[in-house]
Amino acid sequence: MPLVAALTPEGLMSDAKAYTAFLDLRPQTDKSRRMGVQGYCMGGPPAFRTAAAVSDRIGAVATFHGGGLVTDKPDSPHLLIPQMKAEVLCCVADNDDQRDPAAKDKLKESFANAHLKATIEVFTGCNHGWTVRGSQVYNEAGAERAWGELLSLYKRNLL
Repeated sequence: MPLVAALTPEGLMSDAKAYTAFLDLRPQTDKSRRMGVQGYCMGGPPAFRTAAAVSDRIGAVATFHGGGLVTDKPDSPHLLIPQMKAEVLCCVADNDDQRDPAAKDKLKESFANAHLKATIEVFTGCNHGWTVRGSQVYNEAGAERAWGELLSLYKRNLL
């Protein structure tokens, strides 16, 4: 966790720009197409920050049991939604929703206000970490459904 704490919002956005620029320098990168980004658990906020930092390059964003997408801090990831241009998929763990049921509503409201297409769905019966094979809470049916949603998102926006 000390390493995670060192990842500041500003640093994450700077890194997103640098990584995207690096990928765009690769000959195999098709710069006429947009990129996708996804984050699991604490990777959700960096996925949002990437979509805001390089909005012209990111066409799809997905989070799975993403933590900390909505906070009361001035650098909350959900406040970056107006800077995004991507379609977003947020697959919410059932127990995360039970802990903070207002978060999904705030996300839906923020995406609607920004006129961005977004799917925010609570995966009933799937607990935080359900997509990780081998974890104590792995839910195969839920993980397969989330994977299918991700592939559909990418097909709509990246191919």
